[in-house]
Amino acid sequence: MNLAEHSSELEARVDAVMESAVEELTRLVAIPSVSSLNPDQVVANAEHIADLASRAGAADVAVVTEGQGLPVVIAHWPAPEGAPTVLLYSHGDVQPPGDLSAWGSEPFTATRRGDRLYGRGTADDKGGVAAHLAAIRALGDRPPVGITLLIEGEEEIGSPSMAAIIAAHRSELAADVIVIADAVNWEQGVPSLTTSLRGVADCTVEVRTLDHPLHSGQFGGVVPDALTTLCRLLATLHDENGDVAVEGLGSYPAPDLEYPEDRLRAETAILDGVEWTGTGSLVERMWTRPSISVLAIDATPVAQAVNILPAAARAKVSLRVAPGDDAGRALEALTRHLESHVGFGAHVSISAGQIGAPGLIGISGPAGQVAEEAFRIAWGHEPVEMGCGGAIPLITDLQQTFPEATVLVTAVTDPDSRMHGIDESLHLGDFRRAILTEVLLLTGLADLPGRS
Repeated sequence: MNLAEHSSELEARVDAVMESAVEELTRLVAIPSVSSLNPDQVVANAEHIADLASRAGAADVAVVTEGQGLPVVIAHWPAPEGAPTVLLYSHGDVQPPGDLSAWGSEPFTATRRGDRLYGRGTADDKGGVAAHLAAIRALGDRPPVGITLLIEGEEEIGSPSMAAIIAAHRSELAADVIVIADAVNWEQGVPSLTTSLRGVADCTVEVRTLDHPLHSGQFGGVVPDALTTLCRLLATLHDENGDVAVEGLGSYPAPDLEYPEDRLRAETAILDGVEWTGTGSLVERMWTRPSISVLAIDATPVAQAVNILPAAARAKVSLRVAPGDDAGRALEALTRHLESHVGFGAHVSISAGQIGAPGLIGISGPAGQVAEEAFRIAWGHEPVEMGCGGAIPLITDLQQTFPEATVLVTAVTDPDSRMHGIDESLHLGDFRRAILTEVLLLTGLADLPGRS
C-alpha cells in the first residue's frame, strides 16, 4: 500500500479521536498508580485500561498476574487472514510525584498549559497507553492487522514478574512486530527510533564503624565515623574526571551523532558554572557507557544532628549498564569495588536491588521500512536512530522469546517532558503525531505476510 496516498484519510481518522484520547489520558493520570507505593492503585489502573480496551473493540481482554507481581493487561484484536500481528506495549505504572509543593499543578490532575499536558504519567508512560488505544480506535472495528495490547504494571520497579508473564502467556503474546512506546524522541517535533538502551543495576551499601554512636569531641580524630567513611567510599566510584572507576564494566560504540551542548544545558537546567562529568562525546556518556549515581543516603538528618560520631550510614547506588554488557555481572563488579575500597577497615554490607538488562535493537527489513515511511509522513522528518540512557528490561525478554519479531522502540515524549521529575509533561502536538505514526504503521504492515 502507498501510505502517502492514504495519509489524508488516516489523518482525518486520527483527528476524530484526538479529543477522546486527551480525555482518556486525563482520566489515567488521575489514578495514582505508583508501583513502588500504591499497588492497589496499580490494580485499579489495570482494570480501567482493560475496560478501555473492551470499549475499543477488543475480542478478549484479561488482567493477569504471576506470583506476587502487579497486574498486566493483555487484549487482542484478531488478525485478518494472512495478515501479521503487532504487539503494542506501554506501561501504566508511574514514579512517585516527589515534592508536591514544587509542581506547578497537582501531579495527578492532568493540566493543560499551552501546548503541553502536565501531570505524572502524561509522558511516562500513560501517554503511550493512550496513544495505543487512540490508534486502535482510529482504525475502526476491524484493524488491518492483528493487534495485541500489552500494558505492564511494574516497569518502574524493574519488571520483576514480566519474564514469568511472557513465559506463561507466550502464545497469546506472539507477534511479527513489537512496538515499544516508552522511549524519548530526539527533540520536540523530531521523532526517533531507539536502537540501544542501557540496563540498570542498583544496590544499598551500608558502612559500620561503631557498635554505638560516640561523643565527637571526645573521640573525633581517632575513631572514624560511618558517614565520612561512606562518603570516602562513594568518592572512589569515579576518577578525577568523573568517569566511572569500577573495573570490569563494559561499554559499547556510540553512534556518529552530535548532541548539541547548548541544548543539553537547556534540557537539564544545569546551573551556571557546573561542569559535565566524564570524558568523551555526550552521546557516549549518556547512552553507551556505564554511569554510576548515588541516589540517596541514610544518616542523621541535619535537623536532628548532635555532636556524635555516627555508627552506621548507608546509601543507594545506581549503576546504568552499557548496551551489550550483562547487568548481573555489572552488579557483581560494583559489589566487588565497594567491598574492596572501604577505608579504615570499616564493616561493609551490600544488598542487591533492581537488575534490568540493557538492550540492542536492530532496525532492518520490511517492517523497519514501513516504520520509517510512517514517521516521514506523520512528522515530516526522518526518525533519528539514537540511543537511550534509560532501561526497558522487557525488551530483552521479548527479543529472547520472539527472536523472529521486529522490535520498534518509539516514543510520545521529548527531552523537555521531565519523565520521573517535577512537572512531567507531554507535548500534545507530538502526541498527535505519535498516534498518526502508529495508525500509518499498522496500516502499512498489513501488506506484509503474517506468521505461518
